[in-house]
Amino acid sequence: MSIVPPPPLVGRATELRTLIDAVTRPPAVVLVEGEAGIGKTRLVRAALDRLPSGDRAVLLGYCHQIREPFPYGPVFEALRDIRGRLPAAHRLNPVTGALRAHLPELAGALPPSPQPLDEPRAERHRVFRAIRALLAAVGPAVLVVEDLHWADDGTLDLLRFLTGQPPQGLAVVATCRRDGVAGPPLGRAYRHQPDTANVVVRLAPLDASGVASLAGALLERSDLSPGFVTRLHERTAGIPFVVEELVRSLPASPPGADDPDALDRAVDRAGAPLLLREAMAERMAGLSAAAAGAVRAAAVLRLPAGEQLITAVGGDPAALNPATSGLAGPGFAGPGSVGLAEALRAGVLHEHPGGRYGFRHALAQQAVYDAIPGPERRSAHVRAMAALAATDAPPLVQLAFHARQAGDTDAWVRHGTAAAQQAAALGDTALAVEVVEGMLDDPDLPVRDRGPLVLMLSRFAATGLSHQRVVRLLRQVLRGDFLSRDVRGEVRLNLGVVLSNQAGDAAAGRPEIMAALAELNDRPTLAARGWASMAMPEWGAESLAEHAEWMARAEALVATADNPELSAAVLANRASFEMTTGSPGAFDVAARLPAEDPRTGVRREVARAYCNLHDSATTVGLYAAAERFAREGRRLALETGAQYPAFLLDASAIRREWLTGRWDGLRDRAASLGESATETPLVAVDLWLVLGLLALATGEWEEAVRQFHRAGLDAPEARNVPVVTAAAGGLVDLHLARGAGDEAVAEAERAVARLRRKGVWVWGASLVPSAVAAFARAGRMETAAELVDEYAAGIAGRVAPAAHAALDAARGALAAAEPRHADAAAFFARAREAYAALPQPYAAARSAEGEARSLLALGDGAAAAGYREAAESYGRLGATHDAARCRRVLRDIGVDVPLPRGGRRGAGALSQREREVARLVALGRTNREIADVLFLSTRTVETHVATVLRKLGVRSRTQIAPPA
Repeated sequence: MSIVPPPPLVGRATELRTLIDAVTRPPAVVLVEGEAGIGKTRLVRAALDRLPSGDRAVLLGYCHQIREPFPYGPVFEALRDIRGRLPAAHRLNPVTGALRAHLPELAGALPPSPQPLDEPRAERHRVFRAIRALLAAVGPAVLVVEDLHWADDGTLDLLRFLTGQPPQGLAVVATCRRDGVAGPPLGRAYRHQPDTANVVVRLAPLDASGVASLAGALLERSDLSPGFVTRLHERTAGIPFVVEELVRSLPASPPGADDPDALDRAVDRAGAPLLLREAMAERMAGLSAAAAGAVRAAAVLRLPAGEQLITAVGGDPAALNPATSGLAGPGFAGPGSVGLAEALRAGVLHEHPGGRYGFRHALAQQAVYDAIPGPERRSAHVRAMAALAATDAPPLVQLAFHARQAGDTDAWVRHGTAAAQQAAALGDTALAVEVVEGMLDDPDLPVRDRGPLVLMLSRFAATGLSHQRVVRLLRQVLRGDFLSRDVRGEVRLNLGVVLSNQAGDAAAGRPEIMAALAELNDRPTLAARGWASMAMPEWGAESLAEHAEWMARAEALVATADNPELSAAVLANRASFEMTTGSPGAFDVAARLPAEDPRTGVRREVARAYCNLHDSATTVGLYAAAERFAREGRRLALETGAQYPAFLLDASAIRREWLTGRWDGLRDRAASLGESATETPLVAVDLWLVLGLLALATGEWEEAVRQFHRAGLDAPEARNVPVVTAAAGGLVDLHLARGAGDEAVAEAERAVARLRRKGVWVWGASLVPSAVAAFARAGRMETAAELVDEYAAGIAGRVAPAAHAALDAARGALAAAEPRHADAAAFFARAREAYAALPQPYAAARSAEGEARSLLALGDGAAAAGYREAAESYGRLGATHDAARCRRVLRDIGVDVPLPRGGRRGAGALSQREREVARLVALGRTNREIADVLFLSTRTVETHVATVLRKLGVRSRTQIAPPA
């Protein structure tokens, strides 16, 4: 280890207090930001040193500039040292058993491994949950991730997952450079959680007084002249690491106070301008040849490395000769080892965990590397390749890097390709994409190697999550002319799939697929996949007739190809096509799916089909069938590793739970699932839709609008049409609830136009009744009547129970506006019964309310019972805004309806009404807004707020948290 004392922490008192305060009050997420050399790591270490000994687990992980395929490596590195804090295995969450293969050091302390999931994405979600459960078990804990700017996409996804819902005792601290990069370090998908402290500690360069304090401490002097301090500050820009390295390069016996200008001259002699490169050169000049060789070897390797590797790259003959290395016994030290020890004693190199040695800072590594003459650098990279290739598990990414730096193009391409393939096989698709991207970005890559690498990249991207950089690169490549026609067609097809799926931008993806089809005339298998993808009517602005034509083309191509997997894929899309359009023959097509085929690839396509059938059956209101498809889909997905459709199933199951009234805990389930879908809008749209509908039912207008736009209304032409249609129906209802009739009509017109153009009217169940009400309320009775007739004709003969129930609800809304109240009551009653049979309890309650409204207009005494029934149904679901609306009507007609009461929890417990008020106060609503949502007077709300404050023992509205 180095004998050089660590530099003092100067000028960071405020930042240190902020960091310690956040770490000791978890859950917390702290980002320590600043440029290279600013002292981020030093600040974090100082904070950790000030924590009480044994107070909490401190877990350290590091992101590296060059990394091998080891998904979530920084976090797993941090977890390896927690054995002493783990409870007995039987007390751990069973899901933590999924970490046995990732943390062999802890295998004996973890529960048994669960049944493996073959598909990496399914395993990923389980691993995320297991890591969170393990961190909760060892809490309180501080997880430190150094150099977040070098983190891979998978690690960022994991950290977003952990910080989205952190265990109560966890504080996450990450250091990162910004270097002018826009966007938050954890990605734009990261969202601050209201119950988690989110702190950003930004470190600025030291001012002149800070530089004086640091230099004085390093030189053990208090007589530094103002001129010296000023010059030192100017030349180092106040970067602590540069100050330290520069000061350490000064003479061992610098001039004293009797000659203050001499110290200034010493600085001048170190170079003009005094940059870190010169400072490191001065330090290198004081080392022996062997020590300087070890330092240069460490600079070439970039990453901290073991003694034998450093000495081999440094040119030590003993280390270079496998036949003689190690034969002299453990006490023998060759020139390289002696040089390494000298570099450590001088503080130029430092010891890292795991018996590895390297630079304390990347700035120092780069400064030394840049000073090595070119021929010597190339020779060192050649030695690095030889030494790494001789290891038991050659690190392919590092081999590719050193081959590139050595100028060995063939080895570079060979190792880079193997590294990408290895990463993909291990499930680290992000690294596979990153490696291939780096090679394609290099202008020296031979043209002959570009085509295979571009094709590899497009295939990786079509099955991975990362898409932004890939889309840019693939588009750039397709503008060139070096790809053959068939390779260009496959690359373009994969680009279209990435744009449509991972990017969620069907408007951009589908034209690419169509262009690819024109280039795949000689490859019918790929062409069939393309046409089958285009045939799915849920995407794009084309009519149902066009989708049917494309499906027929795919089926015709399948008939000419002896490819069972392709046949299953096209049949899967046909079954989904029939189900989502309400075709009477849909179940017959689904019955033809080869669910028991012995070939894994075929059954994987059937798994995808069942997951899609679940979504389609949910849309049309066949919930019992949807549950059957879900069960079979999950079974086959587990057997075959078809994780991506299984993940889609999880999201659409959230929508089915909303429709069928399983609202208890639904908001949390939807938000939790959304955490692991931050990069895939296709997966998340169902979740955002449900969150929007739940917000609408509780009167959270702004949240509802935000979620509806996330569900697809931000770009309706490029999103999933059934989900966008349902989101539009929710937004129409929201505008009507807020009395914004013009906005409701405008939204209804846009949504009906999209539905009419598509021609799949069974998708209108969540839109048409609301649109009819909006048109009728605006006095556009003819438009409303025409829409009802068009909808009735569009769903005639279709197997879509939700659509037929919605037709009665739409007829009821039209009759109520004409006004034909008796007919309206009858239509609403029929809709209520149909919705109850599905079941759709929320829609049934809305129809019950419509029926009661019509009965009230007729003067029928049964209206009160209808309103009471609707209010109770809304209340059971948690639709507080709707329940309050019904109770307001009951109060207006003189019927007293007490709020439902739960079990007594003591004198300080909040009542149901007080809980509703507290929730809205916690959301930042004013008394006037709360009154509007709950249909109360402002004075009544003021009374409730005062009671809530008193019962909770707080003095300010801002201290009120949402009730559990």
